[in-house]
Amino acid sequence: MEQNQMLEFVKALGHADRLRVIGVLTKAPANIKQVAEALDIPFRDAMNHLAYLEHIGAVHAQPSASKQEALYELAEDSLENLARRQFEGQKKTFEPSPDLDEKSRKVLKAYLNADGSIREIPINQAPKLQVILDYLLQFFSTGVIYTEREVNTILRRYHEDVAGLRRDLIDAGMLERKSDGSQYWRPAEPTSPTS
Repeated sequence: MEQNQMLEFVKALGHADRLRVIGVLTKAPANIKQVAEALDIPFRDAMNHLAYLEHIGAVHAQPSASKQEALYELAEDSLENLARRQFEGQKKTFEPSPDLDEKSRKVLKAYLNADGSIREIPINQAPKLQVILDYLLQFFSTGVIYTEREVNTILRRYHEDVAGLRRDLIDAGMLERKSDGSQYWRPAEPTSPTS
């Protein structure tokens, strides 16, 4: 339950207009029309943003004769608690799987940050790079077709050089793609790359 709250909180703050709605409500309670006018957005968008923020507990509506006239205000205690839990450093530290051999565990500890992102990509060290690629491969499912953008989004979570990592995964036969780059997938078994 708490993890879902965290995801909802991050999702809420990941949208610029929702942040702007929160900004409006920091000044004073407002109804949907006032929020829409203050942000110069359609009424329906303001209503949807407020409904979402109310759903996650970031705002609450004061009782009113109609939902449209209800005044929304920040649920400051709720926001503060969510923010504190999100940013207090409750993140897990990275620990390689005990199922891995000792060499792989050492490589991952040496090249990964505490959050599991890649600190440094081993260059000209094929065995170490292979360990990193094996680590990344677990984030792709077999039987799923990915767009290049989806592959980049997954890889960007771990390192900013998405093009290099994507190419390394393909060169190693761990990911395959259509020749036009429109679709990527993880084969059931890694394939020998063809030149």
